[in-house]
Amino acid sequence: MNAVIAFFEGFLFSLSLCFDLGMVNVAIMKTGMERGFKPSFMIGFGSCFGDLFYLSLALLGVSVIFDYDVVKWTLWIAGSIMLSYLTYKMLRESFQSKNLDADNAVVVTRSSLRDFVAGAGLAVASPTVIAWFAFAAGPILAGTHMKHEGGLPYFIAGFFVAGLVWSLAVAMISSLTGHIFQKSMVRVLNFASGILFLYFAVRVFYNGLMDVLR
Repeated sequence: MNAVIAFFEGFLFSLSLCFDLGMVNVAIMKTGMERGFKPSFMIGFGSCFGDLFYLSLALLGVSVIFDYDVVKWTLWIAGSIMLSYLTYKMLRESFQSKNLDADNAVVVTRSSLRDFVAGAGLAVASPTVIAWFAFAAGPILAGTHMKHEGGLPYFIAGFFVAGLVWSLAVAMISSLTGHIFQKSMVRVLNFASGILFLYFAVRVFYNGLMDVLR
């Protein structure tokens, strides 16, 4: 059961990042519309490894320093505030118009390897991804797989699988029906992301409160 929980939490954790309309998603969508499924998916596939790189850094950091009370309190307070802000931001944007910005998309290439590398590079360089792992990953990771013995590999697997499924779905849909990614679809993505951020905000706050009251 712990393995299933850890996998599910890793899956949700990755989805909360995937739902953001950042450079990576714009690149996947635009490439799918212009060049088809395979180049679009390769960009998404590469971005999965970029996200995995940041996840590894976050895991190393949390596993070393989270035993200190001052770190627990800092991550609890900062994480709860950051996640609450992201919830507000995404829910607010779900009621506003927001079009795809083609200027932020990856440069069109012909090689599958170059598409893969471009996707990984976009994930590593994306301000959204950096901010997410810098401010939100710590408290979420500390409150999930760290509490499930032996659950770390399943958490990582869930994280990677979610990114892979997301990339596959977005590449397929954008290559077949590019018109779906208009204002209404962007609003749906923002709203779904806001709900996930809300879930993690409540979870982080609750776990931190339980630690304080012990």
